[in-house]
Amino acid sequence: MAIHMPRIIKKSSTTGDVPKGHFAVYVGEKQKKRFVIPISFLSQPLFQCLLSQAEEEFGFVHPMGGVTIPCSEDVFIDLTSRLNRN
Repeated sequence: MAIHMPRIIKKSSTTGDVPKGHFAVYVGEKQKKRFVIPISFLSQPLFQCLLSQAEEEFGFVHPMGGVTIPCSEDVFIDLTSRLNRN
């Protein structure tokens, strides 16, 4: 069964491919993967919780040069799929 995520764009390249109205985050515990997500996620309480965790772990200096979310890729995909349903 395929997972349909119309509002999240998973990309592996590093620059110049972020569409207007989106931003890149890095997700993963050991190996980080890059996701491009809509800025509308910033106003969602679930996503704000992830950002708070990122702030606690990394402060405002992120090792990948962009926002790094300290959770597994599976948790992130599950959370963003819930945000897509809202």
